[in-house]
Amino acid sequence: MADSRIKKVSYRNLGWSSAADLYLPPDFDEGRRYPAIVSTHPIGSCKEQTAGNVYAAALAREGFVVIAFDASFQGESGGEPRFIEDPSIRVSDIRFAIDYLVTLPYVDAARIGAIGAIGAIGVCGGGGYTINAAMSDRRIRALASITGVNFGRLSREAFSNFDPIGALQAMAEQRTAEARGEARHVINYLPPSLEAAMSAGVADIDVLEATDYYKSPRGMQPNGATSGLFSFNSSAMAWDAFAHAELLLTQPLLVVTGDKPGGFGAYRDSCEIHGRAASKVKQLLVAEGWSHYDLYDRPEAVAVALEKLIPFFREQL
Repeated sequence: MADSRIKKVSYRNLGWSSAADLYLPPDFDEGRRYPAIVSTHPIGSCKEQTAGNVYAAALAREGFVVIAFDASFQGESGGEPRFIEDPSIRVSDIRFAIDYLVTLPYVDAARIGAIGAIGAIGVCGGGGYTINAAMSDRRIRALASITGVNFGRLSREAFSNFDPIGALQAMAEQRTAEARGEARHVINYLPPSLEAAMSAGVADIDVLEATDYYKSPRGMQPNGATSGLFSFNSSAMAWDAFAHAELLLTQPLLVVTGDKPGGFGAYRDSCEIHGRAASKVKQLLVAEGWSHYDLYDRPEAVAVALEKLIPFFREQL
């Protein structure tokens, strides 16, 4: 990232403040106007991980102004209680990031794009949130989903052990207990280490590679906690990132996924949204030989994504 500039910024969200890193081109000139991109981090991630230090940094080097923000209730952003993962608020976070961008004199408000960088490049929720935001915010002129996941579908399936009603009942009981004064129950979406995951018999490629990314020096960051407030996770159960895509998702769309499917379902979700989107301009890139988490930070896999991503945004913005 030596050839890009990073500016720490904050702006008002709902009843709290959002923290973000603004990535500026290496030849940045405040007298010019630049196309801008919102980069949204994965579930349980933060702005200093793949959405920021990989994709935002790379796009800034190519001449874009890119904002990578911490979700509300997470990282350095405000909001209480901590570790809420609410899809409607995560989508609203994207809108507030755009609100901030359009106040900057060097941002061309007519040339705003959005990229969902998962895990979120998040547990890849960032891609799903970006797709959903684009359907209701026409300020987004073009969008890309990098190994994106529909967090609602994932919550109803793998994250609830395919028992959504049972999970909802447990969440309801926990929320009642917390309302009566018991301690918050913060869960970790991942095992504490790759060794612990393997000892427990975990075999799914996504869980193993997510653990390797988030729980080792490879991707570990203080605010990338991979944590969620269990009693509030019910908000995702009835949510669908792709609802109304056939009618409302009309902007140019680039979908990138690896060809090694895992339990988080990015390959499945990527193919689904590419087929359902009403966008006249849409591309599906299946990165052969690469997995969901390879596309987070492995240089060769990221290069495959960027080879499509950079010209896509240059053409569409």
